Amino acid sequence: MVLHRLLAKHSQLVIATHSPIIMSYPESLIYAFGDTGVEPIEYKETEHYRVTRSFLESPERMLAHLLGVGQGI
Repeated sequence: MVLHRLLAKHSQLVIATHSPIIMSYPESLIYAFGDTGVEPIEYKETEHYRVTRSFLESPERMLAHLLGVGQGI
């Protein structure tokens, strides 16, 4: 992976992403942009991690919520 090769060469990268997979890269520093400004945040505290986890735990419930339909999907 290009990302891994660049970091092995001690490169610094700034990546804007919604991907919980990219955010999980070892030793990543994650910053959240919000109403109070820019603040560091732990991986498992990010909205993207929480939404993805919730979806994977219960895709039917999340789809019902997102699509505004009953649980009988």
